Amino acid sequence: MAAFITAVLIPCVRSLGMNLGLTDQPDPRKQHSNPIVRIGGVGMVVGFCIALSITWMIGGFNFITSTKDQLIWSTLAGALCFFVIGLADDLYALSPWPRLTGQIAISFAIWTQGIRIGTIEIPLVNQGSSSFTLPDFLSLATTVIWLVGITNAINWLDGLDGLAAGVAGITAISLISVCFSLHEIAAGFLAAALAGSCFGFLRHNFNPAGIFMGDGGSYFLGFTLAAISIVGPAKGLTTLSLLLPLIIFSIPLADMSAVIMGRLKEGRSPFKPDRRHLHHRLVQAGFGHRKTVLLIYVSTQWIAALALVLVNAEMRFLWLALSTTILVTTIVNIRRKGTFQKKITLKNLPLKKTN
Repeated sequence: MAAFITAVLIPCVRSLGMNLGLTDQPDPRKQHSNPIVRIGGVGMVVGFCIALSITWMIGGFNFITSTKDQLIWSTLAGALCFFVIGLADDLYALSPWPRLTGQIAISFAIWTQGIRIGTIEIPLVNQGSSSFTLPDFLSLATTVIWLVGITNAINWLDGLDGLAAGVAGITAISLISVCFSLHEIAAGFLAAALAGSCFGFLRHNFNPAGIFMGDGGSYFLGFTLAAISIVGPAKGLTTLSLLLPLIIFSIPLADMSAVIMGRLKEGRSPFKPDRRHLHHRLVQAGFGHRKTVLLIYVSTQWIAALALVLVNAEMRFLWLALSTTILVTTIVNIRRKGTFQKKITLKNLPLKKTN
């Protein structure tokens, strides 16, 4: 439902954005050469909410009785607040510090409502696992860093057409499998609606993109994914509770960490944009726009499948086999097409006349 509703709404959002002049202008750091509407996140949020509302009306949430299941309402409230911050930036071009302050404040409020990383289970070799209960101040700091960090990691990944939406959709699918394996149905529903919104939006955002999700959309995706990983698997696994979310989000987290360290090393602000992200480096290495996006897609889904194996999720080996096949096939095709294009280019070079 979310995919269908989002795909239908996006053209309307694009028309509205064009009429209001809410477009992203091209510059040397960006890939597009024409103004493109930057408020696509509005359609994603509306599609997400309508799908969940319909599910609610037909009785899909009647099972919610426990306190933990009720945390999904706090997740929804936090996601909408993060979306508002991002949308405000899309409309008024806010500086980084007000945005960061708002994100921290909302994350603190969400922590007080029970969405928190309170216990960490660290697997020990040959000794099962060891649980460590965090004191409140450390739980608050860890939760805020996690929610804000994942949100901005997804936001920074939104540098190529379709990249953030595709990676977020693939990640949401992996969270669906984990949540339902652990019988965390409420969190699984949120992940399903989020995945649908991503893929419905991707219909209009894949290269060449007709619309951008903007900071509103990327903040919404990032926070919702981060919160689901706390409400669902991070609080329900018997082993590897600490490692699962880190593995699933490893690509955006690694990209964000490398970029921040590189900027700080050069004495620059970590918020100052540049072209040192993973996707920029792959494009500069000659992979091209679509190949770069597809390569990150298949890498994300393979890592997610590996995480499912580590937590003994249902059909884990089937997912891993399919993901490995897709990854290998994609890499082989990329190399083959690259070699073919080189041959064609060399063949078409004009011959130099010699005496």
